[in-house]
Amino acid sequence: MSTPATQPSLQTALSQELKRELLLTRRLLERVPTEQFGWQPHPKSMKLGTLASHMANLVGFLEMSLQGPETDLATVTPLPSPTTTDEVLGRFDLNAENIHKALADVDDATFHDLWTMRRGEQVFMQLPRAAVARTLVLNHLIHHRGQMSVYLRLLDIPVPAIYGGSADEAPVR
Repeated sequence: MSTPATQPSLQTALSQELKRELLLTRRLLERVPTEQFGWQPHPKSMKLGTLASHMANLVGFLEMSLQGPETDLATVTPLPSPTTTDEVLGRFDLNAENIHKALADVDDATFHDLWTMRRGEQVFMQLPRAAVARTLVLNHLIHHRGQMSVYLRLLDIPVPAIYGGSADEAPVR
C-alpha cells in the first residue's frame, strides 16, 4: 500500500512559482532598450519605460502585504522611476530578493489573513494575502508580461521563450 504524497505548503508552492515567473519576467525586462523608454504603441498605451518600471515594482506589493495587516500609501515614499534598463533590472532584482526573504519568514496561516491597502481613509482593497500573491502580483505580472512581449515584437526585438518557444527562440528547459 502506498502512502499519499504530501502537498507542499502554500508558502513553498508560492515561492517555487514566483521564482519561475520572476525568471521569465527578467528575461523580458533585459531586452528593453533604454533608448526606447519613451516609445508607446498607441497614445492610450503605457510607454515602454513606464511598463518596464511597473513590472519591476509589482512584486513589492506582496512584500508590502507581508509587513503588516495594512499599508497606508500616504505613508509610503515612492521611489523615483527608473530611467534606464539597468535601473529597471536593479529595482526588479532587489524586489525579487526581498520577496524571497519575506516569504521565507511566513507560514501558511499568514496567507489567509486579510491585508488592506489604503491611502488615508480611502480603502483601495482588502484581500487575503493569498489573493494578493495570486491576483495583485502573479496574475498582474503575467498580464503585463504579455503586453511587454507585444511591445518587443512591434519594436522588432527578439521575444524570449516564456511558456513554450517563441518565433525567436526555443523553449526554456
